[in-house]
Amino acid sequence: MYYGQCACGAVKAEIAGEPVAVRQCWCRECQQIAAGGPTTNAMFQTKDLKLSGELATHDYVAASGNTLTQSFCPSCGTPVMAQSSARPQFRTVRLGFLEPGHGLAPQIAIWTAEAPPWARIDPALEQFERQAPPPA
Repeated sequence: MYYGQCACGAVKAEIAGEPVAVRQCWCRECQQIAAGGPTTNAMFQTKDLKLSGELATHDYVAASGNTLTQSFCPSCGTPVMAQSSARPQFRTVRLGFLEPGHGLAPQIAIWTAEAPPWARIDPALEQFERQAPPPA
């Protein structure tokens, strides 16, 4: 079981399953959300995620052509998760939203072609210049 909460405690989550992937995303939109670096996300099955509290959302069409919905706490602004129109069965939960001690670390770096020149991407990570193939 994984638990998460935003900085002010208004949004909380319980996640019953294991992530299908843990990824860093270097797309330009994620760099904006993460103040310049990548977002680091655990992709969970939607059915395993139980949220409480109000979320605000922002939708946009990503470079992949999919509509992404970014969800965050409207009170403190903590990024909570994202959802892609291409994969409604998954939610990508921000690792910073999860309670410490979760033990998750990225396995894949995606959209590396959009990383800034100063970015240091761990060479041990599987890397994709654009979108990675969908998880099994």
